[in-house]
Amino acid sequence: MKNGILLIAGLVVIALYVIFSMQIYELLYYESEFSQAMYEENMYLVVALINSGIALAAAAIYYYAINSVSFARWYHWLIFLGIAVIFAFALDFIYPNSVFSEYDYEFTTQLLQFSLLNIIVEALLFIIVSYSIRWWSSNCRHTPIPQ
Repeated sequence: MKNGILLIAGLVVIALYVIFSMQIYELLYYESEFSQAMYEENMYLVVALINSGIALAAAAIYYYAINSVSFARWYHWLIFLGIAVIFAFALDFIYPNSVFSEYDYEFTTQLLQFSLLNIIVEALLFIIVSYSIRWWSSNCRHTPIPQ
């Protein structure tokens, strides 16, 4: 029962993050021209989907694809957190930058700051997803913190 509630809670948090991504990001980082361009090009939603997808994929790979006793330590989980953060940082910079380049917007500095902020967001998403889905892993369910 508890495991199902944690899964549903994690999915609800991810869904709320995606739905309210514009409001969340404008609270965390607001620069008028950059934020306006992000809003007009619907980049907030795209970035939220990228971050959510990476967090879900990285956690699923760790808990279900690898799922090995020899890879069930906290520092192995931390490696996957680092991988998720690096991928999110790169994609959160590269994709919006390519869209902005098409429109001749020059937001490299703002986009770099925004992408650095997304490191924290991605880490939080990965932790939420980890605690939501880890309970069904046969070997890694005690990682990063034993139950």
